[in-house]
Amino acid sequence: MLKYFSLPMILAVISGTSMALQGTLNSQLTQKTALLSSTFAVHLIGTFATAIAIIIWKVPIFEHKWNEIPWYLYLGGLLNVIIIALVAFTISKIGVCNATTAIIIGQVGIAVLIDHFGLFGVQKIPWSPWQILGLILFAAGAKILYR
Repeated sequence: MLKYFSLPMILAVISGTSMALQGTLNSQLTQKTALLSSTFAVHLIGTFATAIAIIIWKVPIFEHKWNEIPWYLYLGGLLNVIIIALVAFTISKIGVCNATTAIIIGQVGIAVLIDHFGLFGVQKIPWSPWQILGLILFAAGAKILYR
């Protein structure tokens, strides 16, 4: 039971909360500008904030061997642009609850596959029948939440 109140779990909940807030704010920004304009602005602000954090915490970013890292690990940046744009678009079309529910279903579904197959170098954690049942119940709950 304590693992549900561990620091990583609490931080994950904060992350999820931040995602819902971020999507809502980005969707509203998109309504006042345009999808690609708001996506660009959000990433520009994020880049600036990250640069400040690097300076404050004196992160040695030039000491890494960036050219030795597998190319596909850099796709997170491209995926981030896609995520920001699609979340901003879908929230304005189907609402925060529906979009967030669909996002979470997608996240959990692919997370189970990534863990099970140990994709991208993560620790292999085979799925269990309970996880499959959990996904089914989760999907049923999403259907009930969908308005």
